[in-house]
Amino acid sequence: MSRRRLPTAGGAAAMPTEVDLTAVAQSYVDSRAPDRGPGATALARLADVTVRLDARYCREVAEYFDRAPLVEFDPELADLYERLKVENLRQYQAIVDAGIEVRPWSAPGQPYHGSRELIAGVRETGVLHVYLTSSGHGPAAPTGFHPLREPSGVVVGGVELSHNDVFRAVHDIFGHVMFGNSFGPVGEFKATYCHLHMYPVELHPVLFVEHVGQLCWFFFGPHLRDPQGRLPAPTEPGYRSPAGRPYAQQKVFPFPQGYIDQFVSMFHYREPA
Repeated sequence: MSRRRLPTAGGAAAMPTEVDLTAVAQSYVDSRAPDRGPGATALARLADVTVRLDARYCREVAEYFDRAPLVEFDPELADLYERLKVENLRQYQAIVDAGIEVRPWSAPGQPYHGSRELIAGVRETGVLHVYLTSSGHGPAAPTGFHPLREPSGVVVGGVELSHNDVFRAVHDIFGHVMFGNSFGPVGEFKATYCHLHMYPVELHPVLFVEHVGQLCWFFFGPHLRDPQGRLPAPTEPGYRSPAGRPYAQQKVFPFPQGYIDQFVSMFHYREPA
């Protein structure tokens, strides 16, 4: 992919009041599947989605992810990742065209102390700070290959974003900011479920590994359990707060479809009052 510079909002003081992220997302989805007709996938409904978290399922996903090889790459999976990169770049362009400015975060620590800061910050300023992959997972090394660690060609403020940085940006906007989904397990699951609707279904196994696999390991992984296999509660000895936990490794492997089907089945829509 050739190196290119995508436009930014250039010092926007606030998100323009007319920007409707749901409308931006809907327009994007409709443009990517014109044969289905406008609004065939009604994203506005996702504001009413609920999820009943199944802790046993989350532990099973975490264990499967933990046991999986670091890299199990083949031509079919490589093609899916290339398609994911294209989708992410197009979604990135959509948020930039809507007036949102993306800025790489170069200061120490995280740009946001929680989902409330992220959501309020973007809505009030029109600026999204992206925590760079090089800060969050360490620089890519020959033994740490991952297709999303490759340079994206998007240069912002003299910094070239990796494909993973672009992915983080669009997920923060369309997964979290759009419907106000939090960073906790429930909010992250809802963010992933909502964002899945903007991708072709063939890419869902890749998205599942990148989101649900890593999330389940982070919140329910075997490294967090006591000698009896329990996850200690916040008030119990051995509990590790999210701030003190390591990130999951970015693994490259195909997740079985059965796990994806179970994930989708946990979501329901609230009935109108």
